[in-house]
Amino acid sequence: MYAEAFAEPPYNETEDDVAAAFRRFPSQARKHSFRAALARTEDGEPVGMAYGFPLDADTGWWDELTEPVPDDMRREDGRRTFGLMELAVRGPWRGQGIARRLHETLLGGIGAERVLLNVHPGSKAAPAAYRAWGYRKIGEARPWGTGAELHDVMLLDLPTRTGAR
Repeated sequence: MYAEAFAEPPYNETEDDVAAAFRRFPSQARKHSFRAALARTEDGEPVGMAYGFPLDADTGWWDELTEPVPDDMRREDGRRTFGLMELAVRGPWRGQGIARRLHETLLGGIGAERVLLNVHPGSKAAPAAYRAWGYRKIGEARPWGTGAELHDVMLLDLPTRTGAR
């Protein structure tokens, strides 16, 4: 599913890119707070997925931005920010609200203040969906190293529960 979704433009991920993503995945999935959501047809065929985890206090995510952000924005404690690592829906099932439902399912009850993600600016649908869901662009980064294409970094402030202690 990942390879199919990200082989398309503007991502154009190669077999090597997909292999690199799957080398990262086991360490991500082992995090105690890792969360994932999978969308399937009634017959059980996978059509979409999303996953992520809260950023560690020593995350390098903020270091990948091309321009520094204020210290208060980059402060992490292992709970403050949920990093949305991937969200993808296979082509034939797009435009049916599956991505939104995956997003809502993944973030339901996470207890974080905000969600952070990287999105390829060449994609028309993904950034538009994220903006419609309340995300705002806070900068640009080259995820996974200097050879990566420039991505938009987007942040969603989650509503705080009134009366919560």
